[in-house]
Amino acid sequence: MANGLRFRTARDLFSACPAVAHDMKAAPTDQSSIEFCRALLAGRVPEEAITFCAYLLPERAAVWWAHECLGNLAELLGDRDLELLALVGDWVGEPGNPDHRAAVAQAVEVPPTTPVSWLALAAGWRDSGSAVDQAAVGFPTAHAVGAGILAGLARVSLADRFAVLSAFVEMGIQMAEMEAQQLSADAY
Repeated sequence: MANGLRFRTARDLFSACPAVAHDMKAAPTDQSSIEFCRALLAGRVPEEAITFCAYLLPERAAVWWAHECLGNLAELLGDRDLELLALVGDWVGEPGNPDHRAAVAQAVEVPPTTPVSWLALAAGWRDSGSAVDQAAVGFPTAHAVGAGILAGLARVSLADRFAVLSAFVEMGIQMAEMEAQQLSADAY
């Protein structure tokens, strides 16, 4: 399925999204995006696989992926993060709904200090109707998505962290493959 991905190779992704080079130390290769992501997971800094997935996925799908990842860590999140997670979930389900847009825009006004506040920021950046201008803050949506997931992972016990990280990366890969299938189906 890798041929139907938005970015066929890691080098393609790095060329299309130069900001990824600021978020990762790994150099791009001509491996398929999925192979590269799995190699990152097996490498010295497996967290870079999260960052790569955040850039690999289309923005709305990346926000949904982060929502699902952080939803699996709900017991490690505070009340405000759980409220924000519900807002982001509503936004992803109906991004054009003015009530959801307004709620995300309001949530974005709070500086990102928790995992889900990063995710709310990503949704706000993604939402073209939002007052938040990602160019003004200097980071793409994928940066906020990756930061939110990694901040959530930092709350996981060391004994469980790699297993959770691996599950999140595999979920991201599956979402990228589903997005590729959808693009293929839409092309017909």
